Amino acid sequence: MTDIYSAIQVSDHVYWVGAIDWSIRDFHGYTTPHGSTYNAYLILADKITLIDTVKKPFMEEMLARIASVIDPAKIDYIVSNHSEQDHCGCLSQVVGRVQPSKVFASAAGVKNLGEILHNDYAIQAVRDGETLSLGNMELTFMETRMIHWPDSMFTFLAADGLLFSQDAFGMHLATFERFADELPADMLEYEAATYYANIVLPYSPVVLKALEKVGATGWAIRTIAPDHGPVWREDLGFILDRYKKWAEQKPANKAVVVYATMWHSTEMMAKAIAEALAQAGVRVKILSLNEVHRSEVIFELLEAGALIVGSSTLNNNMLPQMADVMTYIRGLKPANLAGAVFGSFGWSGESVKDLEAALKGMKVDVVAETVSVRHVPGPEALEKCHELGRTVASELAKRLSPK
Repeated sequence: MTDIYSAIQVSDHVYWVGAIDWSIRDFHGYTTPHGSTYNAYLILADKITLIDTVKKPFMEEMLARIASVIDPAKIDYIVSNHSEQDHCGCLSQVVGRVQPSKVFASAAGVKNLGEILHNDYAIQAVRDGETLSLGNMELTFMETRMIHWPDSMFTFLAADGLLFSQDAFGMHLATFERFADELPADMLEYEAATYYANIVLPYSPVVLKALEKVGATGWAIRTIAPDHGPVWREDLGFILDRYKKWAEQKPANKAVVVYATMWHSTEMMAKAIAEALAQAGVRVKILSLNEVHRSEVIFELLEAGALIVGSSTLNNNMLPQMADVMTYIRGLKPANLAGAVFGSFGWSGESVKDLEAALKGMKVDVVAETVSVRHVPGPEALEKCHELGRTVASELAKRLSPK
């Protein structure tokens, strides 16, 4: 085991012993241009406890960080807060190496781990609200199902006021800085929002309930330690307030115009719509899918009030990149959006009908008459695009006006 890796102390009794993945660029469809971390934490209690493990290729890095503090063979307990393989991928190998006396997970976690790892060792299920004595301190478990897997749970170490929050409050960001307060606020804002939009957004109703549930415990939380990205030890309201805002999904005075184009006709329409929105005082983000990744689209939608989509028609369908992003958005379930559709075609024109159906399937409220143009839009067609933009702006104004 190499000695080049060191653990980093994050509280009185807890060390970060995770791994940094500088090269990952895709996380099941979500682009991660700045890499990620797989966070694991070591609690130096009477019963030495490891909270989560790491992605399988990074096991030796984690064990080396543990070895910089204690002999890994001294670990008594392992807790799995979340059974996705970036956190449990090396669990069986670690159990074989360390030989802990017990491994713990939620009931759903026990089931998932069995189906993923096919383990031949016992994993003990813990219940919501159950406590586990570590001798001189204790852990309390809280089920947080569907943030973002059915097995997910939080673990609280009262002695240090530290909440192990698994994938909640995290971000995909590879840095040597282990604490959020060591990083620029604009970087934290962008990375946390991108992570929420691409990972947590469909579970927003559950997030609101979880925030209430944690608040009702009376836990004196001083530090939040997620499974990805930096640890929060100062100004916890920065991330907690944003999670509440993002989970509420209240409409904002912003429209996202997303389009895919072949010969720039649909692009001309998109720009005309965006101009009208901007002239009406709406903040506009215009995104060409010929250049922008799907995960950037959902990031822009996180704090928006309208989604306007357009595509050329190819082989009786919308363009493939538009079909891709519509499927992605549908799965992430953004809420409370006004919508509209536009597009161009040569001889058939099915794209706009498919886009209308897609928006309605996402429960986006289509508020303007669809604009469809054969070949290149002329002045009359561009005026219709302006009218579409004005209609969406008017609808946004209604939704944002005090009741």
